[in-house]
Amino acid sequence: MRGSSRVHGDITGSRLNAAESVFRLVRTIPSGRVMSYGQIASELASRLSPRAVGWMLHRCPDDVPWHRVVNAAGGCSTDRLPDFPQGLQRAMLEAEGVAFRDNGTLDLERYRWQPGRRRRR
Repeated sequence: MRGSSRVHGDITGSRLNAAESVFRLVRTIPSGRVMSYGQIASELASRLSPRAVGWMLHRCPDDVPWHRVVNAAGGCSTDRLPDFPQGLQRAMLEAEGVAFRDNGTLDLERYRWQPGRRRRR
């Protein structure tokens, strides 16, 4: 397997540091706000693919608010996982005041959190 690349790209630095970078960033997302998997990948200088970010969050520590990370359309990707309770992520976000549209997505313009930027009112 030497010389072959990983399915989701090569990770520079240690794997533990990559996972901890994701967890550290997700821990900073305020209640009632979200980030997308791709946005997290970009914030981490694309060290990981959005899909790799998702898989890391699927097995994250209990203190990581994984439910505040959604797909690029503003939907809950966890509903597609066979080992995950349907509607759990949405219910957790709704409990924080996030409203969903009839199509099951949230308004990313309204709820997206961007680290280092103040929220417009």
